[in-house]
Amino acid sequence: MRVIVEADGGSRGNPGPAGYGAVVLDPDTDQVLVERAEGLGVTTNNVAEYQGLLAGLRAAIELGATDVHVRMDSKLVVEQMCGRWKVKHPAMQSLAREAGLLVREIGSVRFEWVPRLRNSRADALANEAMDAQAAAQ
Repeated sequence: MRVIVEADGGSRGNPGPAGYGAVVLDPDTDQVLVERAEGLGVTTNNVAEYQGLLAGLRAAIELGATDVHVRMDSKLVVEQMCGRWKVKHPAMQSLAREAGLLVREIGSVRFEWVPRLRNSRADALANEAMDAQAAAQ
């Protein structure tokens, strides 16, 4: 099964109140198959981006996906997951390892950097998660 994962994370301040959003799409119809979003408390933007990726990969696995095209507006996460940039920060090393395990479980995963405007669904979910977290406090 082929799917597209759009993932995003953000924080209001860095570190600051953070959240992520992830959407799994049918590549032929663009139909939303799964949406995930969650507030993360206080953390960095980059950690939130990785959490969005992890949520999207987990959702793809739950659907039985064996071919995943990941689109993110985080150049850092995309370049690190492609192995072109080193993961230097200890907090992100464990997240990158976890993502790598999920990638191996899926089998075929491609990463693509996209401009923020092309990642609007995941961005909206991340912002909704941050808003909900702020409202609950």
